[in-house]
Amino acid sequence: MQDWALLGMVLLLLSGATFGGQWLKRQTTLGLDQKAVDSFNSRIQAWWFFSIVLALAFFHPLVTVVLFGMLSFWALREYITLTPTTLGDHRALFWVFFFFTPMQFILVGLNLYGFYSILIPVYAFLFIAARVAVSGDYQRFLERVAKIQFGLLVCVYCLSFAPALLFMNLDQPETDTSANARLLFFFITMVLFSELAQFLCSRSFGKHMIAETIDESRTWEGMLGGAGATAVLGMILYWATPFQSFWQVIVMSVLIAVMASAGALTMSAIKRDRGEVRSGTLIEGHGGVLSRIDAICFAAPVFYHVTRYFFSLGGE
Repeated sequence: MQDWALLGMVLLLLSGATFGGQWLKRQTTLGLDQKAVDSFNSRIQAWWFFSIVLALAFFHPLVTVVLFGMLSFWALREYITLTPTTLGDHRALFWVFFFFTPMQFILVGLNLYGFYSILIPVYAFLFIAARVAVSGDYQRFLERVAKIQFGLLVCVYCLSFAPALLFMNLDQPETDTSANARLLFFFITMVLFSELAQFLCSRSFGKHMIAETIDESRTWEGMLGGAGATAVLGMILYWATPFQSFWQVIVMSVLIAVMASAGALTMSAIKRDRGEVRSGTLIEGHGGVLSRIDAICFAAPVFYHVTRYFFSLGGE
């Protein structure tokens, strides 16, 4: 019953947002910024996309792990296209794409936290540096290695902690077999809603830019307003989480909103540095999957570990 209630509430929220976005698009006499309206509608489209994908988590967690693995592979591909590589990097990239990326999600699917928590930040990072060195190309060595390592860290390692929520041993009744799926659905909903809320708040009353040269649409007022709106939605969906009080769900919702904003701003800085505004075309109007998972990537490992430490059985 809780599963259908959560899906129904998100569907109702998305339907209302979609109706509002389409209504704004037709109000040409109001003098609205059409680009802002199009951006709003594109964010709603991305939310629909992820909601459909996440609905599969209620049927089988491994299907969700595979889908996140595919998203991760595509995001890493888009990231690499933003940052030029040399022939000396190609052998290392082969291992990154066809060994470390799938292996990370295989270990997540097998629920081997002790392995997937260190595979990339320890073994992959050391391997990448050594493999690039073996190529004999020492020009801009540190820059090239760091670029590959950062892409693997953000697009693969960090994102993998989202489906890892499906296997966490939550402090919930054993009969509640969908608690983990609801937690993942809650997390992704909070991330996407926080980005939408921050966008709307920044457009409505934002005045002080966080980093104007990187992203002129993000303001301090928008971040605070978005975090507040996310906390309110978190309280509304409190019953769908393992959190034990309103204060806990408020703190976790604000944490998600702050980390989501940090992730989006960081990826914007990378794209600005490379002279790119869009990174692909997988999700219409949003320049690819990388542009939509940047917020999820930063929020996922933080949300996972805070939840794991405070709300799983034994803080395992």
